[in-house]
Order: sequence, then C-alpha cells, then structure tokens
Amino acid sequence: MIAINPIEFRLNRITKAYGKLQVLGGLSFEVKTDRIVAFLGPSGCGKTTLLSLIAGLKTPDSGEILGMENKTLSYLFQEPRLLDWLTVAGNLSFVLKGRLSGEELTKRIDYYLQHMEMLAYRNVYPRRLSGGQRQRVAMARALAYPSRLLLMDEPFKSLDLGLKYELINRFLGLWASEPRTVLLVTHDPKEALLLADEIYVLSEKPAQIKGYHQISVPQAQRQLTDLALLQLEQEIIRELIEQ
Repeated sequence: MIAINPIEFRLNRITKAYGKLQVLGGLSFEVKTDRIVAFLGPSGCGKTTLLSLIAGLKTPDSGEILGMENKTLSYLFQEPRLLDWLTVAGNLSFVLKGRLSGEELTKRIDYYLQHMEMLAYRNVYPRRLSGGQRQRVAMARALAYPSRLLLMDEPFKSLDLGLKYELINRFLGLWASEPRTVLLVTHDPKEALLLADEIYVLSEKPAQIKGYHQISVPQAQRQLTDLALLQLEQEIIRELIEQ
C-alpha cells in the first residue's frame, strides 16, 4: 500500500502588495509532510515574499495560511549569513542552544559537519573560509536544527556547477536520513528536477500558479539525461517564458 503524506499546511487565496505593486495574486496550494516542494518563476515575481509569508516574517494582505501553528522552522538563504564572531562549530551550536547540550550537542554538530566535509574546520572562523565552504556550513546549520519545515531561498545560486551538484547530493543524503518538509525557491529548473517531489511554476507578478508537476522517480534515482526529465524540463521552461 502506498503511504499518503498528511497535509503540513495550506495557503488559501494569499495576496500581497507593496504599495501599489501587487506581488502575489491569490495563491492557493497545500504542502504535504516530508515532501520537497520547489517554486520557480521569473525574477521579482514574489518567490522570496512567499517564503517570508510562510515563515511569518511578513503578513498577507488577504487570504490565510493554515497549519503553521507551533511549527519549527529553519531557513537557508542564498548568502550563508554566518555569525563571523563564532567558529564553524559555534555557528551550529548557536541555533541548537537550549535543545541539546554536552555530548549530544557535539555529536549532532560533528555529524552534520562531517557530511558536509567541514569537520576539519570546526574551530575555524567563517572569514577564513571560501564562499563554497561557508555555504556548506550554512547548510549544515540549517539541517542540524531539528525543524519541521525547512525554507530554502536559492541556496545554490552563487555556486559553480560542480559544487552546486555536489551540495545537492549531500543535501539529499542528509534529508533522506532525517526527512522534513522542504520549500525550495529556485530559478533553475534542473535544481528543481533533482530535488523536488512537486514543482510549482509561478507567473509574472501578481504571481499566480501557471503550472504544477509531480515527479514520481525517487531523488536518488534521477539523472538529468533521462528522457522523461528532459521533456519535463522543456515543459517547465515553456511555462516560464510564456506570458
């Protein structure tokens, strides 16, 4: 029997404007637990605003977000946003403060740093790291925090191609061992095809849903050279460029 994931939360006719600029035009969708859901759309269409609303950092002008009560969140941004006055291990310890202590805290920090190949840098300060290393630490920090929902705002955008796909694979390995619901904002259809269970394509602002796609192939078995994924990529690109 196929397991059916329960609903994590849902959006009902969400709108948002900044002054006279209407950004979101009545978005409605639901997200199921332990699924990776990707949102693609033109630059400036409101993808980051959407994450901010879900995180409670902004308030919608109308509509409602249901099911977010007492939900623990972690956030992974395009920029690492590390605390430069703390070491690599200190950055992870900072978000885990009050949740773990002693040996359990050290084990969790070292587990995620090891999977990101950053364990040797645990006592190094972020200013001494390369951009790619800083993003590895940021990803380890976001995943180490035991959140119910992980929001990812184009975390692979500034990385070179090789590092991008390496981090995608490392992320999926860690996510598979400790699943949680993930919302990914990206401009890259290939990232969405490798990571997501479901993909929403958004229109120009005021953003509405132009396309919706489910991917049944498990992430670990996906290859971008597969004909079905190549065809889906072309369909998504058409949806992105059509006005």
